[in-house]
Amino acid sequence: MTIDSAARDADQPQFVRVAEMRREPLRFFLDGREVEALQGDTLLTAVLMHQRRVRDSEFSGAPRAGFCLIGACQDCWMRGEDGKRLRACSTLVTEGMRVVSRLQAQTPSQPQGNAGASR
Repeated sequence: MTIDSAARDADQPQFVRVAEMRREPLRFFLDGREVEALQGDTLLTAVLMHQRRVRDSEFSGAPRAGFCLIGACQDCWMRGEDGKRLRACSTLVTEGMRVVSRLQAQTPSQPQGNAGASR
């Protein structure tokens, strides 16, 4: 794989929808841009339909895309624009939901990392 093809692949979604395409669409905001999901999609599915990762690690900045996909591993936590933590694999997308996947997408007033996060 060349550097150019790796960079091109990084811009491609992780998931491609192959079934259940007749559900009603809805709009949500991912890192400030309006994107589409379908009714009943989890946040994890909806985000990975648009990009290759769910979030950047708050510890290393490395990309994370979920691990267990059933709510046991803690790898798919995301934040709403308001700083609220959301488990992407078990949170359904709602119309107008606003989430961030990149630490730099958060405003300075929003918490980063786990300090003070409720468990």
